[in-house]
Amino acid sequence: MVYYDFPSILITCGGTIGAVIMSYPGDMLKSVGGVVKSAFVSREPNLLGMVQTIVSFAEKARREGLLALESDVMELEDEFLKKSIQLVVDGTDPELVKAILDTEIGILEERHSSNKSILDTAAELAPAYGMIGTLIGLIAMLGNLQDVSALGPGMAVALITTMYGSMMANMFCIPISKKLAARSSSEITSMELMVEGVLAIQAGENPRIVEEKLKVFLPPKLRLGLEKAEQAERAGE
Repeated sequence: MVYYDFPSILITCGGTIGAVIMSYPGDMLKSVGGVVKSAFVSREPNLLGMVQTIVSFAEKARREGLLALESDVMELEDEFLKKSIQLVVDGTDPELVKAILDTEIGILEERHSSNKSILDTAAELAPAYGMIGTLIGLIAMLGNLQDVSALGPGMAVALITTMYGSMMANMFCIPISKKLAARSSSEITSMELMVEGVLAIQAGENPRIVEEKLKVFLPPKLRLGLEKAEQAERAGE
């Protein structure tokens, strides 16, 4: 309880939350809960599974043609990949396919950046409101120097608000913001992988070449795992 001071909490947390509410429109603020939740419960994209799926599509398209992929589209769980394959099956021009998919990736990246900016703003404001609380506590303390009993509470507010502001920024806002950035980067990478693979399928490239192109998006550990799986498959044959 030494570190608990309710007025300091109101100054720091209340001030920060109030300033964030004033800084953003209501529609963005309504999504904050979901944004914070997504930092902890979102699943990491299965890059290896995507590569294997796209390579299998490339093999089928090379044997039976692009229209043969239409029956597989509805079974896909990833909406972006489903849309990408459907555009190719519909005979859309490759440049238009790339433009549509790149636009969707850009809008998603912008949306992620906007959601993340709310936490970035809170991280900037929290220490400032902690300093405001420090000034309030010092003013209260210096204004009552004749009252010895007021020095302790005034000094407590002065110091604890700074601590609360730093804790709010460095233990909550900044870590979650960085985690959201990492999640966004992973999702964008997976979408770029899909675009590269789908365009290669549309161009009729050899499945082996398609796989080599997509391996670039895999981290070394997954790339090694894919190569071992292929070697085991060839050995079994």
